[in-house]
Amino acid sequence: MTSLVLASASPRRRELLDQIGVSCRVQPADIDETPRPGESPPDYVSRMAREKAVAVAVGQVDDTVVLAADTTVVIDDDVLGKPVDRFDALGMLARLGGRTHEVMTAVCVVGGDSEREVLVTTRVTFVSLDLALCDAYLATDEPWDKAGAYGIQGLGAVLVESIEGSYSNVVGLPLVETWRLLREFGVATGLGSEGAP
Repeated sequence: MTSLVLASASPRRRELLDQIGVSCRVQPADIDETPRPGESPPDYVSRMAREKAVAVAVGQVDDTVVLAADTTVVIDDDVLGKPVDRFDALGMLARLGGRTHEVMTAVCVVGGDSEREVLVTTRVTFVSLDLALCDAYLATDEPWDKAGAYGIQGLGAVLVESIEGSYSNVVGLPLVETWRLLREFGVATGLGSEGAP
């Protein structure tokens, strides 16, 4: 039976896999996540997912599949990572307020000699934000471990006017695409394990 390792410490990704009936063990990857000079946002998230998956795949037993993902918020071709402090988070929210940005997640699955990857992009439009709303949101625990300083699955939902594309992608793992990849690698899900539709 094929076993799955999730190369991520994200509780949200673990919860999303649980949602589709996928069992896994967690083994976060320890890699340098610094963007390279001139690296485009799609290339950056794809490289991060691939490097995480490959790093954790080393030394695994033959029937183990590794899944890694990387999510980033992109506006004006700039990558917004996790905020380092209140000033950084406030700057991110100020840029996102009243505008449309992209959330990109790259998913990479490695098993045996095979490696597959998918990149999913969702367009997210924020409501206009004033300082009082930003301050109230930053007073919670929610923004600090999330790219772009918000989480759509929590209080941050009130900041979002609309989305175009995958909701689960914005949370951190596009489920349709992930499910298809896992089925290709023979990983059991709540809806079977063999052959993608």
